[in-house]
Amino acid sequence: MKYSEIKQPIKSDKAYTLINNKEIEVLQYLPISDKIDLIQIALQKAEENGIYNEMKLDVYFNLYLVYMYTNLEFTDEEKEDEFALYDELQSNNVIISVIGAMDKDEYDFLWDYLNIMKKSNLKYKKSAAALIQSFIQDMPKNAAAAANIVDNFDKEKYQNVLDFAKAANGNRPIPSIK
Repeated sequence: MKYSEIKQPIKSDKAYTLINNKEIEVLQYLPISDKIDLIQIALQKAEENGIYNEMKLDVYFNLYLVYMYTNLEFTDEEKEDEFALYDELQSNNVIISVIGAMDKDEYDFLWDYLNIMKKSNLKYKKSAAALIQSFIQDMPKNAAAAANIVDNFDKEKYQNVLDFAKAANGNRPIPSIK
């Protein structure tokens, strides 16, 4: 049997929740590429010095659920301070209403995937591959610093240091100095 014989359109069901007496549309399915984006954005924004700030992870995960699963539109100004926006949505039960209207399997899949990716990313950051990648990324900066040292090398100051070392040694020859 050919797939084309059983092929169906991507699920586009919607549920609705009332917020402040307004009906808000909540998608029941989001394409996988959008799910990946949601998770990656939440992880990137919650990372601090190689670890995840769990509170920020919760903030960004829930904000992007609202952004991507509802028909609510936010201005750039409203999105400018995402913590304030989160507080407003959370304190007015918008986030819990959206989650409550979502398909449970869809929400569980996102939550599980978020945690899988978080653990995977943390494991990678501790690996040799991550250390090597970090070394490679830092190499141009370190090479530039080394080149700067060589370019600004002052032979006269170096000779003064050698003369001082020889004098401090009672003017006896220092084996490493010719």
